Amino acid sequence: MAKIAYQKFEDRSPAYLGALALLVALVLVGLGAAWVMEHEGHIVTGMTNQVVWGMPHVFAVFLIVAASGALNLASVASVFGRDEYKPYARFSALLAMALLIGGLAVLVLDLGRPDRLIVAMTKYNFRSIFAWNVFLYVGFLAIVAAYLFAMMDRGMARRPAIGKAVGWIAFVWRLVLTTGTGSIFGWLVAREAYDAAVMAPLFIAASFLYGLALTILLLAALGRFSGRSVLTDNMTARFRGLLAIFATATAYFTALHHLTNFYAAEHRDVLRFLLVDGGAHVGVFWIGQVVLGTVLPLVLLIVPTTIDATSRLIAASALFAFGGLAQIYSVIIGGQSFPLRLFPGMDVSSGFHDGLAAAYRPSLPEILLGLGGLALALSIVGFGVRLFPFLPKPAR
Repeated sequence: MAKIAYQKFEDRSPAYLGALALLVALVLVGLGAAWVMEHEGHIVTGMTNQVVWGMPHVFAVFLIVAASGALNLASVASVFGRDEYKPYARFSALLAMALLIGGLAVLVLDLGRPDRLIVAMTKYNFRSIFAWNVFLYVGFLAIVAAYLFAMMDRGMARRPAIGKAVGWIAFVWRLVLTTGTGSIFGWLVAREAYDAAVMAPLFIAASFLYGLALTILLLAALGRFSGRSVLTDNMTARFRGLLAIFATATAYFTALHHLTNFYAAEHRDVLRFLLVDGGAHVGVFWIGQVVLGTVLPLVLLIVPTTIDATSRLIAASALFAFGGLAQIYSVIIGGQSFPLRLFPGMDVSSGFHDGLAAAYRPSLPEILLGLGGLALALSIVGFGVRLFPFLPKPAR
């Protein structure tokens, strides 16, 4: 394969600079929302004693899961030796780190007591998956940084075996990381909507889909700003195939999860709540996740139309990203909204919402904090491509 030339993003158009300014403004607004939640308390949010993970957690988990999948192009290039993906490897690693930082920033600022983070970093309960995830997230950032160094340093370029070894470590680590994130829900036996080992492979498949969708959207946006597309016709076709495969895998594991709940008698009530009787949660699942987030983008990718392939790819990627947020919302918010059974099989009567579905409505500060985390990730990418050569030079 011919030597790949990389470049910084040199565009100074008003559209690009305006987009960066908007992202920075959203980051500041997100910090302001976190300040309001810190000083006023969670009373200003829609979260309650029943729904303790709100909209910020939806954004945070989405970004963390997508971070793992964003590294996919680099892994395919180095681990599996597919040279056609190598031009996007650097950008893939940058985006993976940026998304994880954005997601973790939302989590830290939504703790209620961010100053207590030092306790979580120094006192560990290794029987808790949350403690393990601290190591997984920090380790991911360190390994991907080393991976980027191996790809960009000229001296390391003369030692491809080292770069491939680091690539293998990053590949395995990101699978473990996403398994850990999915296991937060899969091992949470107190919630009937979770408590399933299939949550781990579901999150792995979803990470591939969300990460690739965001990668395509950002590459397309940078190409639009510069007027020179970095998505070739050949890679557009490959990305279409990968998106279709990842979306099908995600839909398969989602169906498997719900079928498992239907088969287990003790989980049928929560399944009915999420898919039939749960009010707004039913719409989020069927309209947001299934129709708009899975079926429609698959139709755009597979069924021939008069719309050009690149436009269909971008539209499908945007729908997959939207569907990803809907899926995480359904998992986190819907799973908590179903009544918690403290004493299964026994009749309980008290004044503490027994048998009642929890109501939740995200507040403005929650939404702004989540958007601030997303803006932080995109800002890191926007400034990163200007400072360092992450993007491939288009063929002349």
